[in-house]
Amino acid sequence: MINEIVKVHDKFSVEIKLGYEPRKDQKVSEFSIKTWLFIPSGLDINSSTYKKEDFYNDFNSNIRLITPTYLLREIALGEHSVFHHLEEAFYKLANESSSKNEANYEYHIRMFHIITRSALRREIQHILKNELLRDRLYLISEYISNVKKIGRHYRDLRRIVNVPTIQKEMFDYYLFGDEFMSNQFEEHSFYLHRGLQKLHHSDFEQSKEEILNLIREEIAYKKSMGYLVVEQKANDRNRWLVHRRGAFKKYFEGQLLLNSRKKKEGVLAMQLLYSLAAGLAMIFGASLTFIFQKSLGTLTMPLFVALVIIYMLKDRIKDLSRLYLVGKINKRFFDHKSVIRVKGNEKIGWCKESFDFVPEESVPTRVMKHRDRSRIVDVESRGVGEKIIFYRKLLRLDRVALDNSYGDYNITGVVDIIRFNVSNFIQKMDNPEIPLYYLNEDTFEKISGEKVYFVNMILRFKLDNQTSYRRYRIIFNRRGIKKVEKV
Repeated sequence: MINEIVKVHDKFSVEIKLGYEPRKDQKVSEFSIKTWLFIPSGLDINSSTYKKEDFYNDFNSNIRLITPTYLLREIALGEHSVFHHLEEAFYKLANESSSKNEANYEYHIRMFHIITRSALRREIQHILKNELLRDRLYLISEYISNVKKIGRHYRDLRRIVNVPTIQKEMFDYYLFGDEFMSNQFEEHSFYLHRGLQKLHHSDFEQSKEEILNLIREEIAYKKSMGYLVVEQKANDRNRWLVHRRGAFKKYFEGQLLLNSRKKKEGVLAMQLLYSLAAGLAMIFGASLTFIFQKSLGTLTMPLFVALVIIYMLKDRIKDLSRLYLVGKINKRFFDHKSVIRVKGNEKIGWCKESFDFVPEESVPTRVMKHRDRSRIVDVESRGVGEKIIFYRKLLRLDRVALDNSYGDYNITGVVDIIRFNVSNFIQKMDNPEIPLYYLNEDTFEKISGEKVYFVNMILRFKLDNQTSYRRYRIIFNRRGIKKVEKV
């Protein structure tokens, strides 16, 4: 199964999150993703101005494991949950401070907090999507209760590791987790508060004080621990707070990041083709040399001229043969191949990717049907047409290796997080505002109209015999991305 989320990440970047879940009844699952980007010709993005290196600099991909799924109430119960693994790791380190126990202790702290953050996000999404008022009120009450239980239980673990056998560096990992968790409780409670205010005003009036009290308690706790909190008029401290939160986010999310070493695919085949091209040119040159030597003699001026011409032709034949053969082989090979490994360096699969500009005639009919150009686009692009980027990715995952990668937790698959930066696409854009004139009775006024551009993105997903298509439209101008919408 392939799941996708496409959204605006920042002013100039689109985030494409693709989740790959291999089938449990197959040892190996292979996922195929093909992407077509239809770019307005006015942006001057083509094979001459936008090279492979530019694309891969703009199209940044990171692969990580899908966060194990737990309900918030499961974590709050403590027994037979992530708390069980966490507490066991704490006791082991307190009893014996070995490198193995230290690594296990840090590993379970990071896993606990990334799992808890994921559970918080899903719980709030579930609350806001619920349609019945009484269900929402119950879920809000349970959310607050479970958050308090989780915080209390984690903070009780301090007694286990606050002992002389634990080094300060190890104890700091616990404190980092405590601060990160408190930040998550505060941030997600604000999300819930804002979501209820926007979507369910009646619930908001009944629950806002409970939610705000939870936030106040976490802020007070952080102050008592010396952790940074948001301040209204302290830019320097808030700047350091943002930096610290970003560092924590990278640290805890990094536990699920996978190692992938990228290398160019088909290097050996390319060298063999170069040798073949040189061999063909040599056969041509040697054959003509023998023929002319036999007819013109061995040490004559005509033979000398003929040899110079043969050398020139041989060199051209070698280059033309290389271009022809490389063009053929590039259609079969990808640009890069990355071997995907977990932190223990065990291979769980590989990923291949390639990029190219393609003519419209080579785009499948089904894709063009999903593109569904309007009449105005046809008129606008007549004679020049849209430029089409074709990006394909092939990913293979080993189900058995994936199951064995994190033995204490159920890993269902991997997620590929792609950040597509559009900064190179805005260089040839017109001004973001165009003057317009509005007639108002006997006078008129000058107003501004926003000038935007559209990049249409068609995704084709394939797993086994199942194929599906998605279309997204990126709306942006010189000031940045305005919106990404699913069509």
